Amino acid sequence: MIDLEIPKKFVPLVKQAGSMADEVFRPVSRKYDLAEHEYPRELDLVSALIDGMSDSGAGGGAGAAGSTQAKDEAPATTDANEATGVKKPAGKKASKGNKNGANMSSALSIMETCRGDVGLTLSIPRQGLGNAAIAAVANDEQKERYGNRWAAMAITEPDTGSDSGNIRTTATKDGDEYVLNGEKIFVTSGERAELVVVWATLDKSLGKKAIKSFVVERSNPGLKLVRLEHKLGIRASDTAAFVLDDCRVPASDLLGDPEIRTEGGFGGAMQTFDNTRPLVASMAVGLTRACLDFTRAALEKTGHGQDWDAPIAAQSYASARLVQMEADYEAALLLTLRAAWMADNGKPNSMEASMAKAKAGRTCVDVALSCIELVGVDGYAETELLEKWARDSKILDIFEGTQQIQLLVVARRLLGLTSGQLK
Repeated sequence: MIDLEIPKKFVPLVKQAGSMADEVFRPVSRKYDLAEHEYPRELDLVSALIDGMSDSGAGGGAGAAGSTQAKDEAPATTDANEATGVKKPAGKKASKGNKNGANMSSALSIMETCRGDVGLTLSIPRQGLGNAAIAAVANDEQKERYGNRWAAMAITEPDTGSDSGNIRTTATKDGDEYVLNGEKIFVTSGERAELVVVWATLDKSLGKKAIKSFVVERSNPGLKLVRLEHKLGIRASDTAAFVLDDCRVPASDLLGDPEIRTEGGFGGAMQTFDNTRPLVASMAVGLTRACLDFTRAALEKTGHGQDWDAPIAAQSYASARLVQMEADYEAALLLTLRAAWMADNGKPNSMEASMAKAKAGRTCVDVALSCIELVGVDGYAETELLEKWARDSKILDIFEGTQQIQLLVVARRLLGLTSGQLK
């Protein structure tokens, strides 16, 4: 049974992450929101702190890089954000007892740092979403080789957003190498990372079943940076667009099984989302908490604080709305913790990861906008971070699979239908 208390071994990590949010991220949050594309030098110190905690055993996984399945467990087959069947994963063995591992510690720490700044959290060196992809599907040799390097993840294409099964970037085998050709957009940390995990298809005619992920060195001459995007929110995080022009990568840099398994859906590439969706949900939960804390404090200053002894119907609209938002926050938090806990304990969590991502992403947007409504001018002014948080919130409802895609995944699981049957 899941324990809703923070595991004792993670308490130092959560406290450190909370201090980081309050003392490091928030003071420079507006600075890097305005100085878009400028690398936050303060993060070098943060990265060193995370490395120190991990080396000492106190961290247990302080970001995306830490999220992985236990080595003695077969990875779950996910039907993630685009189009897979509904088969339950075969060969998945649940862990004995109750384990709180890297997925849980990552979720808890990310909730805290995102109270400070989501963009800065996404910019912490060696904590990229590509690191979670490597942790999810790489073999032991690859994990050792890439373990201390910063990896971005490149999935989206100009004509392929949520439907990753329609990826057009190709990977052609040529001797001991693969040759990649295509275009990738909205690559988080694409400029700053040392590696980019690129999704490509080995055979377009086979659709989603032929999609694989490849680790590409950022310095590879075939991986050409086209532009850095100007964005609504998370401006501290660089978002890049690339062209892959006869980009050659060693065959050993293909993650997972190189064979096309026609019966297995997306295969290894899609296992990534079982890890990354709870992390994005954690980001949304943390930002929601920041908005609620700010709004509660602002209302108390004006004499509209919560009266816990009075029924909802007898309270002001602002107080009643705040209670409703707190309930939504709790629901998102619990769904996120469950998805992370299931991953740590070897339980298939594709549906639960999508539930958490859907609930937390939508809750974050709704809460941020409602908080602006409640606090009035303080919500619009750049003198307070609530205005920035509202802009940051929207991406959390989009990347790693939109709200609509998450609901499709959940529907397929609940109804026992394939993507082709669910029309």
